[in-house]
Amino acid sequence: MAIGLAATLATGLLGACSSSGDGGDDGQVTLTVGVFGQFGYEEAGLYQEYMDANPHIKIQQDSITENKDYIAQLLTRLSQGSGLADIQAIEVANIADMAGDLNTRWVDFNEYEDVDTSHFAPWKLVQSTSADGRLIGLGTDIGPTAICYRKDLLEEAGLPTDRDELGALWAGDWTAYIEAGEQFQENAPDGVSWVDSPGGVYNGVVSSYEERYYDGSGELVYETSEAVQAAWELGVRTEESGLSTRQKQFTPEWERAMANGDFATISCPAWMLGYIQEKAGDAAEGLWDAAPAPVPSNWGGAFVGVPEAGKNHEEAVKLAAWLTAPEQQAKLFTERGSFPSSLEAQSTPEVQDATHPYFEGMPMGEIFSGAAAEIPPTIIGPRDQLIQEAFADGLLQIAQQGESPDSAWSNTLSRIQNALDE
Repeated sequence: MAIGLAATLATGLLGACSSSGDGGDDGQVTLTVGVFGQFGYEEAGLYQEYMDANPHIKIQQDSITENKDYIAQLLTRLSQGSGLADIQAIEVANIADMAGDLNTRWVDFNEYEDVDTSHFAPWKLVQSTSADGRLIGLGTDIGPTAICYRKDLLEEAGLPTDRDELGALWAGDWTAYIEAGEQFQENAPDGVSWVDSPGGVYNGVVSSYEERYYDGSGELVYETSEAVQAAWELGVRTEESGLSTRQKQFTPEWERAMANGDFATISCPAWMLGYIQEKAGDAAEGLWDAAPAPVPSNWGGAFVGVPEAGKNHEEAVKLAAWLTAPEQQAKLFTERGSFPSSLEAQSTPEVQDATHPYFEGMPMGEIFSGAAAEIPPTIIGPRDQLIQEAFADGLLQIAQQGESPDSAWSNTLSRIQNALDE
């Protein structure tokens, strides 16, 4: 999900022995929730709302900044069968792993009659269902993507600032988006780049394809994938044209670049709105807007699951189902920008008519609903995250180390193969 901001960051997941376990003598049950990045449940007041309605429940959340650190710890603790939170978030790039060989480490939501899954997008349920039919995750959100931009910076460079004009400028063509950046760079304010990162461009482009790293039969195809080739080539062009700040996304340097207004546009899944609001801060309120992406993309999204090793299955399943119910998904979108994976929530007036005050009333419901209606049902494989991060990092080698595109491509393929062989 990666949305909702200002989450309390911690160095590790809460241990089951310290915060999980059965209710005490007073009937109180403490449920722990492990998440990555900025998930939004706490900031949107959902935990407090649930605790108010269920006085016997106390909820404690722990968040690790980057998903790669979070998932490494989660995998270790799943293998050990200890140290796990009662509910654990799962990023979409890791869901195939969890629903594959690791599926028995998770509770099967199908075994709980009170869990209603009828409102979820069918393809979201498929992603978190094992080959033998075990449903190990409930979808939290999906990642329909727009292009977020700084109106003031585009105006200074002589480009349109109206979202419809910009959408028309690059409609149907990611190359046109890069060409707009080349035009921007000719008259850009001093020290301002068109985009934040070549990895951001790569992720936006590759996420607009159904087949990326695996084909429909589960075979690895990343070396010859049309999606990877197109995304890589535009990432390379971004660097060769000097269009990026050359920062790795979600690092302190990237956050400072956002706060300083060092870039004018960013590939912007719905969950990115919260990052912008938090990191750009009050000084940039009203300066940001969003236009439709060149091609509808689905970048990101997440699930919540209940580890089998937990001691509060019944209460944890109830909380997970409540957090992902249509009403809560709609609220999370209006409060934090996480676009619902629930079709029922997507159709509500709260979602369709939602605006974002930080973005000066930008009609985020209309923009992201339009994108969500056209996004491809992406094929997810067990090593998606590893592969996607490797290509984004390969582009950074070009940007930060001056490596040639051919060398960076070859070295990226080698790093991926070595990691897959481990």
